[in-house]
Amino acid sequence: MSKITVVGAGNYGSATARRISEMGSVDEVVLIDIVEGRPQGLALDLNQSRPMVRFRTRVIGSNDYDDTADSEVVVITAGLPRKPGMSRMDLLEVNAKIVKGVTKEIVERSPDAVLIVVTNPLDQMTTLAAEVSGFPRTRVMGQAGVLDSARFAHFIAEHTDTDVLDVHAVTLGSHGDTMVPAPSLCRVGSIPLVELVDAATVDELVAHTRNAGAEIVGLLKTGSAYFAPSAAAAAMAEAVVEDTRTEMPVCAWLTGEYGINDVYVGVIARLGAGGVQEVLELGLTIEELHALRTAAEAVRAKVADLELIEY
Repeated sequence: MSKITVVGAGNYGSATARRISEMGSVDEVVLIDIVEGRPQGLALDLNQSRPMVRFRTRVIGSNDYDDTADSEVVVITAGLPRKPGMSRMDLLEVNAKIVKGVTKEIVERSPDAVLIVVTNPLDQMTTLAAEVSGFPRTRVMGQAGVLDSARFAHFIAEHTDTDVLDVHAVTLGSHGDTMVPAPSLCRVGSIPLVELVDAATVDELVAHTRNAGAEIVGLLKTGSAYFAPSAAAAAMAEAVVEDTRTEMPVCAWLTGEYGINDVYVGVIARLGAGGVQEVLELGLTIEELHALRTAAEAVRAKVADLELIEY
């Protein structure tokens, strides 16, 4: 029996469980959370939608990690969002404890799983999950680039009045300030983006993409995005369980690609059975390559903060 586990039954986790179950790629989706009743209620609701939406995947809601045993993929969404008055280091300490605990529970029951981390701060949490699990780095990745690239594609389509499905957009680097949108790799239909709009417009689209998450938070007033993020996590999970070998921008471990070593950073990778099957080195401009290397060093510096906290 094939199985995917989603850890955390908040908006992000529950939406991810829904998207994965509706894809029909696995027999079971386990939604686990520490809050008693919440994952069970959401699972019951999702299961009752199966006759209408026409999918067979069964959703299990649980507070017991034993129900996650033998999962092929585990998506870790558990963690706290940053709250007013909370420093970045405060958030790091709280979520490091959560991710460490979750990872230990998962490894004990699913020693062959692929881990997809979405808890923030993403780069540190992905690194932490890899270290705690002891898994090969190819079996631990972070979700950010798929989401950021989709956001970039949306803004390009809106500006050019183009069918969004005809837009190919790429972002690399980290999730946030050191995001590296790569305009040279973007196309609208068969036309390179840089030939379709001027440099100033490209800069505006890049800035809009970088601030997209904050824009949604500002509009919602409480909470953050979860429709697009859950779609991104589900797409990554599906690529692994279906062994599609799909090329996606993900937070992956580099071992010399782009001249970068021993750090998690956003790049294009081929995903399939076993996780990251190959990191692809694309032909970046000098400016984009410099930005990617700068992002990698920024991630390396942030990861060093893990040594300053007790988790």
